[in-house]
Amino acid sequence: MLRTVILTLFLSLIALNGFAQDRELVYESGGELPPEKASYDVHYYDLNLKIDPADSTVSGNVGIHFHVVHPTNVIALDLDPRLSIESVNWIGDERERPIQLERNSSSKTFYLYFPETLQPGLSTSVDVAYSGQPIVGDNPPWTGGMVWDRTPSGEPWVGVAVQSLGAWTWWPNKDHPTDKADSVAINYTMPENLVVAANGRSRGVTEHDDGWKTSHWFVSSPINNYNVTVNAAPYETISETFTSTAGDEMEITFWFLPEFREQSERLFPQFAEQIRFLEEIVGPYPFRADKYGVAHAPYLGMEHQSIIAYGASFENDNLFGQNAGYDDLHQHELAHEWWGNLVSVWDWRDFWIHEGIGTYMQPLYAEHLNGEESYREMMEFLRTRIRSTRATAPRESSMSSLDIREGERGGDVYYKGAWFMHTLRYVVGDENFFRILRRFAYPTEEMESITTGEQVRYATTDDLLHLAEDISGMDLAWLFEVYLRQAEMPELSVTRAGLQVVMQWHIPGNINFPMPVEVRVNEEWITLVPENNRISFEIPESADFEVDPHHWILKKL
Repeated sequence: MLRTVILTLFLSLIALNGFAQDRELVYESGGELPPEKASYDVHYYDLNLKIDPADSTVSGNVGIHFHVVHPTNVIALDLDPRLSIESVNWIGDERERPIQLERNSSSKTFYLYFPETLQPGLSTSVDVAYSGQPIVGDNPPWTGGMVWDRTPSGEPWVGVAVQSLGAWTWWPNKDHPTDKADSVAINYTMPENLVVAANGRSRGVTEHDDGWKTSHWFVSSPINNYNVTVNAAPYETISETFTSTAGDEMEITFWFLPEFREQSERLFPQFAEQIRFLEEIVGPYPFRADKYGVAHAPYLGMEHQSIIAYGASFENDNLFGQNAGYDDLHQHELAHEWWGNLVSVWDWRDFWIHEGIGTYMQPLYAEHLNGEESYREMMEFLRTRIRSTRATAPRESSMSSLDIREGERGGDVYYKGAWFMHTLRYVVGDENFFRILRRFAYPTEEMESITTGEQVRYATTDDLLHLAEDISGMDLAWLFEVYLRQAEMPELSVTRAGLQVVMQWHIPGNINFPMPVEVRVNEEWITLVPENNRISFEIPESADFEVDPHHWILKKL
């Protein structure tokens, strides 16, 4: 009997923190959703973490509250195996009980086995206590992780950027884009000389007698796990009250290092100006029940919900260098509050919706500030970055963040995605296009006034296609197929012989491509629609002509 108990304890310890080094751990997020994750839906996380810059450690416990969707006696969660799990307790029936855990070193996923079948409709929770040194981002935000840095005065400067890896790299959770928690409590204990800024609204600070303090925050709207963040430094703040186009008041706050006060005060007015522009074209700022925050970060930037990370140069045009006269890094991260945080993809295969539409907001803002020429200059710059080596929105049943980062696809979800929106605007016309944009963000006018979390939703490429067709009354499947489902760009060959001009589209898979083409003949403008991908017309022998003179169509010419 004694040997059995000892053996059981030994095996439990192995399962908890002892691993067989059988294969390399893959740092990625999302992918196929296994039954052990599909069986439940997280509705609330309660983070209680001690974050220590002195030794780059995170420790504490996370409460994971969930609804059971399908009957199961096992659920899967995720945490980097470099972090030790100290205990897992099931909190159900007003009791707290230890639970069986299975874990190995080659997988982020660990399994919890319950002593009974959890029935559909049950709401229950588990509490995971853990500690360790999370992976450090060596090139954040692209190669992400925790960021431990120093301010110019030598004080700790802490951040995190894990969109490409997943939040499982620093706290235990269900890692999958299909499951946003409805709300999150965030309680970070850090050295008392640091100001801590996080998502949602502040619930105050608890001072301790040992040189530490706990900062309390609460997120009231559904949030992607990778958006949960920490920002800590000896910050100072600027704040103002902003009135949304929906009539709600909210706070805009900038947490910045004291050494950058002058630059921060100069930049701060742009925040409200850029919010107002986006509100006017795509609807009210989504997280008015929380705030809009910006935290000065030790890396370039990240769209953490309700508190974006800003680490650019405090100069205009620091992202694209196009002399548009505004801080385009800030505007890009701000745009993600709509495209990424309000409208989220439930699989990484549609990630271009976050990045492509988010990137397209920068030339739109340049057009708003400076006119059409500035817009077109930025679009031409974005075009130089397109590689078209893989489909931007492939048809795979599921993809992980690693699938998106591989090869050149990562850039195309930004730049080819933005150019697709540019060409879509041309095909459907401005009135239809801007209505499509707004209704993709908020499907109804009534939703624009909601701040309870119901305004947050999931979307796919096909959702945008059907919406665009409904609003425009046009068949647009060919447009989405060629630009988003195919890797190669359409090619237009133009030949002129005497009076005759022939334009021929060459499309992968010989897909019908009825793209209207603008042609300038001397000072006259005509628009021609191909039949069987071919356009033929006559012009005077002496006439000068130009195809697609405004560069609306993404193509090889």
